[in-house]
Amino acid sequence: MAFGLARRELRPKVPLRPGEGDKNHLTSMEGLAALSLDALSSVAYGPEAIVLVLVAAGSGALSATLPITLVIAALLAVLVVSYGQVIAVHPDGGGAYAVAKKDLGPWPSLLAAASLVVDYVLTVAVSLAAGAASLASAFPALGTHLLLVCLVGLALLTAVNLRGIAESARALMLPTVLFIVSMFGIIVLGLIRSHPVAVVGTSEPIHATEALSVLLILKAFSSGCSALTGVEAIANAVPSFRTPRVRRAQRTELMLGALLGVMLVGIALLIRRDHVAPRGGVTVLAQLTAGAYGTGWAFYATNIVVTLVLLFAANTSFGGLPVLMSLLARDHRLPHLFGLRAERPVYRYGVLALALLAAVLLVAANADTHRLIPLFAIGVFIGFTISQIGLVRHWATERPPGWLRRALVNGIGALLTALAGLVLLTTKFLEGAWVVVVAVPLLMLLFARIQRYYDAVGAELGLGRIPPPPQRTASLVIVPVGEVSKLAQYALTAALALGDEVVAVAVHADPARVQVLRDSWDRWNPGVRLEILDSPHRSLVEPIVEYVEHAASDGRQIAVLIPEVEPKHRRYQILQNQRGILLATVLRARTDVAVCMLPYRLHL
Repeated sequence: MAFGLARRELRPKVPLRPGEGDKNHLTSMEGLAALSLDALSSVAYGPEAIVLVLVAAGSGALSATLPITLVIAALLAVLVVSYGQVIAVHPDGGGAYAVAKKDLGPWPSLLAAASLVVDYVLTVAVSLAAGAASLASAFPALGTHLLLVCLVGLALLTAVNLRGIAESARALMLPTVLFIVSMFGIIVLGLIRSHPVAVVGTSEPIHATEALSVLLILKAFSSGCSALTGVEAIANAVPSFRTPRVRRAQRTELMLGALLGVMLVGIALLIRRDHVAPRGGVTVLAQLTAGAYGTGWAFYATNIVVTLVLLFAANTSFGGLPVLMSLLARDHRLPHLFGLRAERPVYRYGVLALALLAAVLLVAANADTHRLIPLFAIGVFIGFTISQIGLVRHWATERPPGWLRRALVNGIGALLTALAGLVLLTTKFLEGAWVVVVAVPLLMLLFARIQRYYDAVGAELGLGRIPPPPQRTASLVIVPVGEVSKLAQYALTAALALGDEVVAVAVHADPARVQVLRDSWDRWNPGVRLEILDSPHRSLVEPIVEYVEHAASDGRQIAVLIPEVEPKHRRYQILQNQRGILLATVLRARTDVAVCMLPYRLHL
C-alpha cells in the first residue's frame, strides 16, 4: 500500500448533506422520464400539425405525410448526434447557450438564452394545453374547462418539482412506460389490422384551397418539426444526472432519439395507409387509437395515459429552464437569486418563475393548442440552429480527429433547422409568431441590461482589485431599550462585546415613567450610559433615527443593536410588537449604519 493512502474501507466517512450524492440525481431511465416527455409526447401533435397543413390541398395530399415525416426523422437523428456532442463538450449543461457563449460570442449567446427561455415556457403551455385537448377527446364534457385543467396540472407539476427533479422523475416513470407501450401498441396493432376497428369524431368536409406546392410541403415540414421540441432538454440539464454524467446523458439522448423516431414514422405510416384526415371533436392520435384498440376501455385508458404524459411533458422545462437560469445568473445575466439552490438540488426560484410565466401564457391563449404552437417552434429552431453553428465553429477551431465529418453533420443540421424556422416564421407570423419576434429581443435586452448593472456594481465595489488595508476607527453601539429587564441585560452584554462604547437609548413621552426608568437604571448601574429621548408625539422610530444620524455625523462606526423577543411557538408571534422590525427597516433606508437584530428566545 502506498505511503499515506488508506484502504477505502478504513477511510473516515463524511456524512453527506441533504441533496448531495447521487440519490437526488437522475439515472438514464429517470432522465428519460424527467427530461424526454416533451419530445416523446410530441407525437400527439407533431404528425397532426403536418396533416392540418397538407389537408389544405385535399385528402390526396395527406400521402405526403410519410415522406415529410421521414425527413423529420432524419433531422432528428442529426440533432441527437449533435446534442450528444454538446453533452460531451459542455458537461455543465446549458445546451445552445453554453455552445454559443464559448464559440460564437456574447450576442449569439444572449439570442440562444432568450430563445431557450421562450421555448421552455411555451413547452409548458403547449404540453398542458395538448393534454387537456386529448382528455376532452375522450371526455367531451371537459371541453369547456380546458384552462382549469391546465392550471391544475401546472400547480401539481410545480409542487412536485419544488421537491427536486429526482422526485419528479420517479413520479413520472410509470406514466412514461405506459405511454411508450400504448404508442407502440397503436402502431403495431394498427399495422397488423387491415382496416381501423372504429372511427371516432364527426366527419368534416375537406375542400382543397390550394395546390400541393413546394411551399405547402415546406410549411408542413416546419409545422411537423414541432415534434422535435425537447430534444435539447437533456443537453441543458446534464448536471442533473448521476455520475458518470456525460455517459448517462448521452445514453438518454440516444434512447430518446430511437423511441421518438420509431413512433413518428409508425404513426405516419398509419396516417398514410388509413387516409386519416382531421375530424371534429377528436385529435388525429385519438383516431389512430380508436382504429387500433376500438372504442372500449383500451381507448379511454390510452387517452388518459396520453393526457397524463402530455400534462407531464411540461416537466421537461422544469428540469431544463431552472438550470439554464442558474447559468445565466452565474454569468450575471439574471438576478443572482436564480442561482441559489435549496438543500435538495433544485433551483426553486427558477421553478416558480417558470410556473408563473406559463400560467400567464395559458390564460392569455385560453389554453388553445393551435394558438400556442406557432409561437412554440420558432424559439426551438433558433436554439437548434445556434447550437449547430456553434459546434461547426468548435470543430473548425479545435480540429480533433474526424472533425470534418462532425462539422459536416452539424452544418447540414444547422441548414435544415434554419430553413424550418424561417418557413415557420414567415407562414405563421400573422398567426402569432410575431410575439416571439418581439419577446426574444426584449429578453436579450433584459439580460444585457442586468449584466451591465452587475458589471457597474462590480467596478464600484472594486471586485477583482486589491483594496487598501482597513482602517480602525472608534465605534459606538446604540441599544434601544424600553425598561430595566433581562432583555436589556441580554442586549447590553452582547453590545459590550461588539464595540468600544455602548449607549442605551430609551424613548418616553411621560415624565413620570422617565423618572421611574432613571431610578431603576441608577440602582441597576450596568456601566452603560442611558440617553432618554423626549417624544411628545409618542413616536418611537423617529427620535431614535435622528439620534443615530446625529451620532454618525462625526465619522464614527455606528452599530444599532435591536433586541427582539421571539416566542417558541409561531402562533404567539402576532402577540409581539413589531417595532424592532419597523425601526430596522427605517434605519436601513435612511442611514448607512450597521443594523443588528438580536433574538431573545422565550420558552413559551
